[in-house]
Amino acid sequence: MDDKMFRIWNQSIGWSIFAIALFTFGNTVEPTASFWDAGEYISTSAKLQVGHPPGAPLFQMIGAFFALFATSAQKVALMVNFMSVFSSAFTILFMFWTLTLLLKKISNFNSLENLTDRIGFFGSAAVGALAFCFSDSFWFNAVETEVYAMATLILSVLFWMGLRWEEEMNTPRGDRWLLMIAFVIGLSFGVHFMGLLTIPALGMIYYFKNYKKVTVRGFIYANLISVAILLFIFKLLLPLTLSFFGNAEV
Repeated sequence: MDDKMFRIWNQSIGWSIFAIALFTFGNTVEPTASFWDAGEYISTSAKLQVGHPPGAPLFQMIGAFFALFATSAQKVALMVNFMSVFSSAFTILFMFWTLTLLLKKISNFNSLENLTDRIGFFGSAAVGALAFCFSDSFWFNAVETEVYAMATLILSVLFWMGLRWEEEMNTPRGDRWLLMIAFVIGLSFGVHFMGLLTIPALGMIYYFKNYKKVTVRGFIYANLISVAILLFIFKLLLPLTLSFFGNAEV
């Protein structure tokens, strides 16, 4: 299977998986506010007010956009809940694309010349994505206004971009993916800090791409460096930046 045909299959099945997830979550979405943080997020999003610390400004701005589609005040909660519906459906889409990128690295799936191989390849990725789609915890967060649905989307997008970066790491285009990863990690601070958890995974992608001979020592060093970068951002850079802007307020 050439690259063009692979993209056609990958895009077609991926968007079909997205449609299944969107239909599932859209038909089971919470019609009003749930009795925990969701009610707060709905009200602060619709009115662009300040939520509980540390805040989720990007999440609330996107929620305000969805609130614009409410036909009445009684429908505001439903429309903001649909933000999680779309976020979760896109999560499943990017999970499918991530799985196909990983499966391409298996030697048995190099050719995909016959229909049986293609069904096995894309079918296994579809089963994996849909298994997560119908999992209890993910489905629970997919139908109400909580940051975890969008945070999971950011995680899936970041890891997918990490695999795309790995594919083009040694090309002029490779650095563009790295810049995009940094940008999305920055955006994730406006939703939830979970986006930082992809940093160790990205470190492993870099290690296995550039070091053909994998050793226990090298693996441990790669983990330590990745965790050190994570701690530097989370424990030093982020708090000091927030403290600086907090002290700079009039």
